[in-house]
Amino acid sequence: MKYVCDICGYIYDPEEGAPDAGVAAGTAWEDVPDDFVCPLCGVGKDQFSPAE
Repeated sequence: MKYVCDICGYIYDPEEGAPDAGVAAGTAWEDVPDDFVCPLCGVGKDQFSPAE
């Protein structure tokens, strides 16, 4: 499942990860560190919602 930033619309795709934020490809959302911030707007992980 993908997760979308509620603020800017950035989509976290577990297959791609977020290499610029230090999250390797294949990392499930549940395994993304709690201090993760959106690579585009800088909000926290709590500002992401499951993508439909």
